[in-house]
Amino acid sequence: MQIVLFLTVLISFLGGVEVKIASYNVENLFDMNYDGNEYEEYIPNGDWGWTQEMYRSKLRNSAQVIREVNADIIALQEIESEIALKALKAELNRQGLYYRYHLFARNKNSTVNCALLSRYPILSGFRHPVSYNGHYRDILEGKIEINGQILRVFVNHWKSKSGSESQRILSAKRLAIRLSELPDDEPYVLLGDFNSHYEEYKTFLKSRKHNDTEGITGINHILKTIDDDENPITYTSLKNNDGHLYNLWYEVEEKQRWSHQYRGKGEALDNMVISPSLADGKGLEYVRGSFQRFEADFLFYKGKPYRWQQTKRYPKTHIGEGYSDHLPITAVFRIQ
Repeated sequence: MQIVLFLTVLISFLGGVEVKIASYNVENLFDMNYDGNEYEEYIPNGDWGWTQEMYRSKLRNSAQVIREVNADIIALQEIESEIALKALKAELNRQGLYYRYHLFARNKNSTVNCALLSRYPILSGFRHPVSYNGHYRDILEGKIEINGQILRVFVNHWKSKSGSESQRILSAKRLAIRLSELPDDEPYVLLGDFNSHYEEYKTFLKSRKHNDTEGITGINHILKTIDDDENPITYTSLKNNDGHLYNLWYEVEEKQRWSHQYRGKGEALDNMVISPSLADGKGLEYVRGSFQRFEADFLFYKGKPYRWQQTKRYPKTHIGEGYSDHLPITAVFRIQ
């Protein structure tokens, strides 16, 4: 943390323009309109008590986290609708944080979707459907102008671990196709909830439920965050590996490489992956050592992420406390 602060002060002293980028799965931000796609516990005024009061509490708590992160650009996952996104923007404004620009991946077949908030102008936005059956969330692409520099941001929320790896590979392939259409020197960031560990190719091998692809993974093999010998791409090797990408989790200590917990075990489901042009010494650059998970004390309870709370006994109801089962992740970029 002290190193990051030192880098931030040094960059400011040298006159560089800094941009903080973040990603946060807010855990089910639903509005109060009944559309028929809601999870049972989020049916407005239903048996679980998703009321206007609970909605306002969820907005306040989500906005509190985003305000504390204070990113210039933040990718969000698990937003039900653009109505909910605009309500979140309004709550952020009340709490003193204003985002002028936003994008939302509107997919009527998806229960929750991806979104993007930005202080910098969003020149264009695209929604990339993975399939048309409603079983996969769309990938959201934003083209953002940062002091004359162009950065593309791709917001992801891949299939959960309730499904096999072949389902996440579909999202990875759709993303890879889009990336192949960009110029080789195009700077871009891939971020969001990939439901994939940064070294998924190691962690899922013995899982019969997940490994239905003979060891091939979406995040590592399709997006090429490992080389042909299955060695992780490093910041240094990124410059020498055409078509490969760098996962920023390698920037932090190994024991800190998690943003979500499952049965008490940390998982790095939220990822931030950068293109080679963000490490070539020209234009917009990633600030080495700046990537981290956001871990304010209020986001934890008994050592675990303090997720949105419901009563433990049936019938379960919302109680208006907690935040999310995911922690935000952040990184700093600067213009040379």
